[in-house]
This record gives sequence, structure tokens and C-alpha cells, in this order.
Amino acid sequence: MRILNLLKIAYKAIVLNKLRTLLTMLGIIIGVASVIAMLAIGEGSKESIRSTISSMGSNMITVRPGEDDRGPARGSGGDVQTLTLDDYEAIKEKSTLLNYITPVVNGSGQVINGSNNWPSTIYGVNPEYLDIKVVGLQSGSMFTNAEVQSASKVVILGQTVVDNIFPNGEEPIGKLIRFNSIPFTVIGVLEEKGENTFGQDQDDVVIAPFTTVQKRILAIDYLNQIIASAVSEDEAPEAVTQVTEILRAQHKLLDYENDDFTVRSMEELISTFSSTSEMLTILLVAVAGISLLIGGIGIMNIMYVSVKERTKEIGLRMAVGGKGSDILMQFLIEAILISITGGILGVLLGLSATVFIEKFLHWPTSVAMYSIIISFAVCAITGIFFGWYPARKAAALDPITALRYE
Repeated sequence: MRILNLLKIAYKAIVLNKLRTLLTMLGIIIGVASVIAMLAIGEGSKESIRSTISSMGSNMITVRPGEDDRGPARGSGGDVQTLTLDDYEAIKEKSTLLNYITPVVNGSGQVINGSNNWPSTIYGVNPEYLDIKVVGLQSGSMFTNAEVQSASKVVILGQTVVDNIFPNGEEPIGKLIRFNSIPFTVIGVLEEKGENTFGQDQDDVVIAPFTTVQKRILAIDYLNQIIASAVSEDEAPEAVTQVTEILRAQHKLLDYENDDFTVRSMEELISTFSSTSEMLTILLVAVAGISLLIGGIGIMNIMYVSVKERTKEIGLRMAVGGKGSDILMQFLIEAILISITGGILGVLLGLSATVFIEKFLHWPTSVAMYSIIISFAVCAITGIFFGWYPARKAAALDPITALRYE
């Protein structure tokens, strides 16, 4: 009953000063809304990154030539020739944790159809490439292992390439095109995938048998990379270890020698990009948290003013038997009500801002329940922390002095 009466008194005090209370809440409202919106953007970007990388093949393992220094100046490995077809065969034969595996060679050039041409990248692979990349065919068919063995001049085109070299909407299947000066027959068109999170057009690609690209276009006998698919996402780390051991044995590396190749899984990439996103989110939330701090100081300031304005009222309450603890609770409840109300309005504003960001700015967002819970917890703590000292000051007033206060 005592708490209920104190709530009524606190509510009346707040209603009597609506504008002042609203201005006091502004810091809390903006702070909470900012925290929720920033966390939503951070979570959304992490989910988008994970989804994009997983769309490349969540179980995918990549083997590249050259030592892994994981530094920003690391090259593509195209000028390092430590991967061979024998390495691919060894991994394929000895690994027990891979479903699919393909060698990869790639080069850039012009795709030409009559008077139409388009700069693109050709990837030389085997038929398992589509299973690893988790991509299907919109039309036509994939080349066979027999066509790989015979280095047949057949290609699969991405939709971007099709749109640019067949601008009039002709059916590309069966047509003869050229990559640089080499003629190829189009036997398939890949399903559209669009741009990924990093802005790369996943449809701007030409796929051919790796033997054809090696011999007829690049004139090389080494591989640019090997990609594989682990039997499951959980087995990917162990598959990385197994592939590393196979290649170290294949390259006859001694225990003290560094790997002359790099083996990575998609999980490592997801972890790397997610950690970067988390750091940016923390920074943004820290900046947004300053508004909460300012809001808390605003509550303390307004409670000090309230104590000063109501000194005579406090003295009267004490004179008729009110205890110091009652006065303390009265002002503390006022501070908590202000901060909690501000928190509720802040949550509503934050959710509205998140919808606006996703709908009009087209940024990926994801509102996590914990962000709302944390916001409410911070609001309650802010009300208690910044309201306690002014409330304690009010409770410590001498009744006689308070009654004489003008």
C-alpha cells in the first residue's frame, strides 16, 4: 500500500511538470533508440555477412598457394606455383572428410559473340564445382568428366555475361562464342545470384573444364587454387586439418618448415568479418551510450531542482510523521518513472528507426531481444543511480529548516 501511494504521488509530481519531464526524458529516449538501432544494424550486418559467405558454400574449404601471413598486403597467390594436379589427386584420394573437390584455374579476358563483347573471368573447374558452390543451372547442362579429360571447348555462362553478349534475348545454348581468340560452345546458363555483400557480381562469370583453361587459354601446368566441400559444417575445421596434413606430406615439408600453401574454411571467413562487424557495433553503441549518460545527468539535475522547489513540501511531510525512507523512496520512484517512461518511448523510437533504415536505406537490420532487455535494464539503473543522490539529499533535510524555506 505504501509503495502504491508513493507511486501516485510520484505520478502527480511528473504530470504537474509535463514539459520539463519530457525534456528530461529526451536524453534517455535518444540514447535507448540509438542503442537499439545500432545493435540492429550490427546484428543485421553480421547475419548478412554469414548468409552471403554461406551462399558460396557453407562447408567450403579453399586451398591457395603460398604461405598464409593473413596480412593486408597478402597477394592472390596467382604468381605462386605450389599447387599442382598431383596435390588435387592426393587430397581427393586420401581425405575422408570431403564430399566434393575441384581444381580451379582462372584468368581474365573478353567474351565475344559477333560484335558484342564483355570483359569477364573464366574459371576452369570440374563438374563438382556447382555442388561445392551450391548453385544450379537455369538452362542447359554441366560439362562431364569425359569433356574435362578431353579438354573440350564448352562453357557455362553467368547471367550478366549472357545479358551483355546476347543483348537481344537470343537463346545462348548451342551458340558458338569466343573467349579471347578461343572458340567455345555454350552448353549452360547459371542461375542468377546477384551481387554479394561485398559488391561482387556473382553472375559475371564463365565456367569451363579446367583442362581446357589450363592448356588452351593460360598455358600453365599448375593450379590457382583447390576448393572442396566438407561432409558437414561441423566437420569443416577437422577437414582443414586433414587437408593440411595431406599437403604437407605431399610437399615433403619438415616439421620446422612453414606451409607453402593456405587452407581456409568459410567459418574462418565468417568469424573474421563478424569480429570486424562486432568491433564497429561496439563503437557505435558506445557513442550512442553517451546519450544515456547525458540523459542520466539530466535526471539528476531535474531531481535536484525538484528537491529545491519542494523543500517546504518535504518539511511538511516529515512534520506529520513522514520518515526519511519515505521521502527517499518518493524521489527515487520519480526518477525511475522518468527513466523507464523514457526507455519505453526510446524502444518505440528505436524499433521505428530500424524499420525506416531497412525499408528506405535498404541496410540489413535484425532487432535482438537482448538489446531491448539491456535498454530497459540500463534505464532502471540510470534512474536509480542518478536519482538516488538527490533523493538522499531530500530525505536528509531537517524538517524545521525545510518548513522555514522560502
